[in-house]
Amino acid sequence: MLENKVKQLWNEGKPVINGWLSIGNAFSAEVVASQGYDSLVIDMQHGLLEYTQAVQMMQSVSSSGVVPIVRVPWLDPAQIMKALDAGAYGILCPMINNREEAELLVSCMRYPPHGNRSFGPIRAVFSAGADYAQKANSQVFCLAMVETAEGMKNLQEIASTPGLDGIYIGPADLALTLTNGRLAPGVDYEEEDMIAAYKTIMNAAHNAGIKACMHCGSPEYAKRAVDWGFDFVSLLNDVRMLAAAAAASTARARELLGRN
Repeated sequence: MLENKVKQLWNEGKPVINGWLSIGNAFSAEVVASQGYDSLVIDMQHGLLEYTQAVQMMQSVSSSGVVPIVRVPWLDPAQIMKALDAGAYGILCPMINNREEAELLVSCMRYPPHGNRSFGPIRAVFSAGADYAQKANSQVFCLAMVETAEGMKNLQEIASTPGLDGIYIGPADLALTLTNGRLAPGVDYEEEDMIAAYKTIMNAAHNAGIKACMHCGSPEYAKRAVDWGFDFVSLLNDVRMLAAAAAASTARARELLGRN
């Protein structure tokens, strides 16, 4: 089975640079995958894509030597197992609020006796290797998103769940719940209470021997997160990058043509 490069980087003590795919298109996924990311999340929660598109996007991502990760829509064993069968090397699961939910997530990731994953790696046995059944348990990884007040309350018990590989911070939902709507959904917060929450989550993960992961809106904020101690940082998604590049191009053209 092909080695999981995300786990390799972690073993070497290096942070992972992750990208984000929300557009359901194999070609745009291929374009992004060739830009130097270590891994790419295919977003089936909020992205504009369905399962068949996700499979095609995984084919594009893995052909570039980038680790494919799927954010599943919810804590649904069927969705998690189908993503793994299609070749995902990592699963990112939203809205994990307690130990019971974290245990269910872990159980969906591993074949018996370490979990309850059903066997049927229809694409993974080709994309990852013929020995997938023997090695998948040690190669795939799962990240639980802690992004609610309940999740923060139960942070220690979530982080200490056996088999969990890391905790991923969803800043927008976390801000909505922790500040009772005082802060609008976003990323790269500068408010002291948000930064304190980030570091609390990071420390809880590290104290439990797992990884701390952060969703960022800029390379500069990703660097800050790594300096704090985060092990995995995500940059802007394909939609935001496309919009930013188009806006910059048209703004410059209007400036040059005197059409501001």
